[in-house]
Amino acid sequence: MPEESDITRLLDRMRDGDAAASEAIVPLLYEELRAVAARCLKSERRGHTLQPTALIHEAYLKLVNQKDADYRSRGHFMAVAAMVMRRILVNHAEKRAAAKRGGGAARVPLSDGVGATDEEELNLVALDEAMDKLARLDSRKAAIVEQRFFAGMEMSQIAENLGVSLSTVKRDWEYSRTWLMREIERGG
Repeated sequence: MPEESDITRLLDRMRDGDAAASEAIVPLLYEELRAVAARCLKSERRGHTLQPTALIHEAYLKLVNQKDADYRSRGHFMAVAAMVMRRILVNHAEKRAAAKRGGGAARVPLSDGVGATDEEELNLVALDEAMDKLARLDSRKAAIVEQRFFAGMEMSQIAENLGVSLSTVKRDWEYSRTWLMREIERGG
């Protein structure tokens, strides 16, 4: 595992437009990115056309081509990567649903939160809409959900990324899970 300071230096160089740093960062974080991609894809339908490697590559292209990207740390980069992967999957689900009349959008089980059991599933597009609404109401709470639910980060990592206390993250996580479930059950 590379040192945090090495990653931070590469992220700083990447922000300054150093293409070599952009190419060097992915091999160092590949296993973490793969874990995030696998987590995002874990509950997708069987035969999903996106595989973890393809999702990583598509997300990487978006991450390194972002103008004014200022990744402060490994955790911040991974949080943004999870958000980008979520957006890619939502776009994929929307295209798939649009291609099929009455088509079924991708489903995501809510086993790690947003309050459901392993058997319960949630429409990814509905979750995305609820997440967007939560972000408009409270961007920190939405960031906590993205980092916890989609990136699988520990509460302490999220607290560090957001610069808030661990108790604030725990409180916001519990509130956000409940709020999202109610919002989705109401149909947005």
